Amino acid sequence: MSREWLKAVKAVDGIELVGFVDLHEEPAARRAAESGAFQPVIGTDLESVLQTTNPDLVFDCTIPEAHHDVALTAFAYGCHVLGEKPLAHTMEHARVMVDAARDADRIHAIIQNYRHQQCIRRLRHFIGRGSLGDLTALHADFFLGPHFGGFRESMRHVLLLDMAIHTFDAARFLSGEDALAVYCHETNPHGSWFAHGASATAIFEMTNGTTFTYRGSWCAEGLGTGWGADWRIIGTKGSARWNGAEEASAEIVAESGGFLSRMTTVDCLADEPGPHTDGHTSLVRDFIQCLREGRRPETVSSDNIKSLAMVFAAIESAETGRRVEIHPSHR
Repeated sequence: MSREWLKAVKAVDGIELVGFVDLHEEPAARRAAESGAFQPVIGTDLESVLQTTNPDLVFDCTIPEAHHDVALTAFAYGCHVLGEKPLAHTMEHARVMVDAARDADRIHAIIQNYRHQQCIRRLRHFIGRGSLGDLTALHADFFLGPHFGGFRESMRHVLLLDMAIHTFDAARFLSGEDALAVYCHETNPHGSWFAHGASATAIFEMTNGTTFTYRGSWCAEGLGTGWGADWRIIGTKGSARWNGAEEASAEIVAESGGFLSRMTTVDCLADEPGPHTDGHTSLVRDFIQCLREGRRPETVSSDNIKSLAMVFAAIESAETGRRVEIHPSHR
């Protein structure tokens, strides 16, 4: 992912890369060479590199288990942080990070790049102006069979912890609602090449009475949905379908009163999406603008923790077999 971050950074004006840190010096040096940065410091210890370079901000591209220590070290040296998802690998660490950013008066935001694509922003605007009436349900299907290798294949709750955050966050983004409670069933299907939790089904109760359902698998070979999931969004005046990429359609009620209402097709992607539609680059650019203008990014950690809370509530439900309420502080 650090390679994707570098592509984004190169597209944003006004960023000077002064240091690269990895557990091993060779990959840090390789990324530094790819970046084109002028004589950056290369190291294996974040604190020593921060002491040497005194940067304004840290890009945290590490694995989830490292996010807590990276963020707290960066805040201690007066740095803002833009971090890879998920915010943290436990809710306890996430709360500590949000509090630490507030106490240090630093901006801490998370890369939720799926928010920053044209279709989802057009669709959110379509929903937000009441085109479907009051929302009643969102349904997302996510079925792929990626063979990553590496750390993901040994993770517990791999689908929920490493990937579902994108879909859960998209449900919040599209609906404008937060989750109240969840029931989740998790399995690791026969033939799975993951150690644990490659498949999950979850039902979320949202704040305005909307139901959000998620069906997902990372060991589903064939007929893949794509990374953005396959969506059906239902309201009191109509429904929309979205393939999680560039295709979407909607029908709204033209005439009711019969056995089935007469529907009319509408363009749900006609609305102007705004400037933030090129994934990682949009997030990096907006983060830099927020630092300069004193604004909070859309994916600031104090809000993104609400999406993470959905992940850990789903994991708790899967482990206990019970409906789990999501703490009011995360709504």
